[in-house]
Amino acid sequence: MSAGADWLSETSPISRKSAAESVFEELRMAIVSGRLTVGTRLPSETHLAGRYGVSRPIVREALRSLQTLGMTQTRTGSGTYVLTDRPSRELHYAGYSARDLIEARPFIEVPAAGWAAVRRTPEQLARILKLCDAMDAQHDPHKWVKLDSEFHSAIAEASGNSLFAKVVSDARDSLSQQSELLNIMAQRQAASNVEHRLIAEAIAAGSDETARSAMEAHLGQVQQTVTAIIGEEKALR
Repeated sequence: MSAGADWLSETSPISRKSAAESVFEELRMAIVSGRLTVGTRLPSETHLAGRYGVSRPIVREALRSLQTLGMTQTRTGSGTYVLTDRPSRELHYAGYSARDLIEARPFIEVPAAGWAAVRRTPEQLARILKLCDAMDAQHDPHKWVKLDSEFHSAIAEASGNSLFAKVVSDARDSLSQQSELLNIMAQRQAASNVEHRLIAEAIAAGSDETARSAMEAHLGQVQQTVTAIIGEEKALR
């Protein structure tokens, strides 16, 4: 029996804590170590959920991150296959690359945060603060990612600049996929909550300079995490 077949026949229950991260890491290491070789078709979501003792949405989240890294590919009607044992040379999220987001976001979201500090309405500020509270209280990583996306969109809308709002809205799927990957690989959720709160507080205080600085610091941490995962040359080439 092959190593891959041996691996597929095993059961390996996963702790409910950080379940998606654990499933992702176990699958990634099985691929990197060669236990799941290039060309192997992974079991179904149902089979994997049973193997790890988790729900199908958790398995789906882990598989999405593997695909974002370029290590697997899901083929409609066929299944998910191992493409490589190393991350892709350039990450792509729903049509945009990691480089696209790293280069563009500081020129859009930093000024948007500054304008939001001086232009936001009471209703817009209340929404931004409410989203911060919701993210602090949210332990489901998939739901948190949706709140994260809403938070960045809410700031762009509060800037009063329709172009900023449109660009961030158009990139929402990509931003969500990036956030999901960073949370799984680097457990960024707690740190992001702190950074988001600083941005929101600066907007609430009406300080455009502080809001810009807080957003710039947040995006800097995101870039640092992405480059730590795939390497600076790959992220920025």
